Amino acid sequence: MELNPEEDKPEDGGSEEQQDSQESNMQPLHELQPVWPTEQQMQPYVSVIVPARNEEGFITRCLQALQAQDYPRERFEVIVVDGESTDGTSKEVREMALAYGIPDVFKSNPSQTAPAGFNIGILNAGGEIIIKVDGHTRVDADFISANVKALQDSGADAVGGRIRTRGHGPEGRAIAMAMTSPFGVGDAAFRHAENLDSEPKAVWTDSVPYAAYRRDVFSQIGGFAEDVEYGEDDEFNYRLRENGGRILLSPNIKSVYFSRPKLADLLRQYWNYGQAKVEVLRRHPRRTGPRHFVPAALVLTLGAGSLLTLLRRRIAWFAVIAGGSYAAANAVASLRIGLDGNKQELRYLPLAFGAIHFGAGAGMLMGVWKALTKPKQESHDA
Repeated sequence: MELNPEEDKPEDGGSEEQQDSQESNMQPLHELQPVWPTEQQMQPYVSVIVPARNEEGFITRCLQALQAQDYPRERFEVIVVDGESTDGTSKEVREMALAYGIPDVFKSNPSQTAPAGFNIGILNAGGEIIIKVDGHTRVDADFISANVKALQDSGADAVGGRIRTRGHGPEGRAIAMAMTSPFGVGDAAFRHAENLDSEPKAVWTDSVPYAAYRRDVFSQIGGFAEDVEYGEDDEFNYRLRENGGRILLSPNIKSVYFSRPKLADLLRQYWNYGQAKVEVLRRHPRRTGPRHFVPAALVLTLGAGSLLTLLRRRIAWFAVIAGGSYAAANAVASLRIGLDGNKQELRYLPLAFGAIHFGAGAGMLMGVWKALTKPKQESHDA
């Protein structure tokens, strides 16, 4: 049945009393108050991407920390990209999603590598700001808000903070101490979280871990290099710097990284770092510094010295001096930390330092060998 619009229309517009009543109920235009968005609604939308693989026992703590953020929950999303984990990672993620509604998105990463996982996350992200978080990490409650504030206040293209490294058991704690020691990792400022109080100012830098990026950065320079696993952060950040981008290291952005529990895992980790560093520096030679070659020089000196000793015993002093100097420096650094209330960890510290230095050095030499023997058609433009 169709309605006739004329039937619903009053014959003469209604009585004068009805019209007067309607007019009296109308609010004058000059008295209407504008409806402004709330402060929360004005906050930029943030996408937190967590590439993960075999993070059982760690991914739950990572997601719990993100669930407890002081940033408005409706203004950020969490995207976990799982690299086909073979442990209980997927189970923990799904349990967190059912119990707390986090993550918001759960994707699979057939390539299984962290850079590929992050790129998948970018494609599924809706945020104006995109933050990368490691599954082995627990961020502070103000992590997202501190990143957003640092980006807004500084005008930087990317920001990041220092890391407090923690381990479990005497061996794990020794590894964490070695990874935050200048003797262990050199001048990697983001690792020296103990300097937060003495160095409270933000500084411009070339690279930061777990960075927050403005979304347009990815449209300008592309995503993470998927063929530089274990070195993708440095490679991307160096590329950003070389395209005019600015990166800020802020003391207000804080997180905890849980180190590998065993020395063998640490050795493998830095072996991978060393190999990746060669490709990163090949693509970005202007970022190369003498410090990058110290571990490789140590391994080469000790190895070459030992081989030359077999040929000529008279030059055995070469290997002895090099090895003795390193052993002495290692012992001093280990004793300085161990005698400062860390006696349980003391016996593991020299081995932890050795795993970092010899793992990175040998890995870098292997990376050089691979680069020299790689067919030309497989090489990438720098």
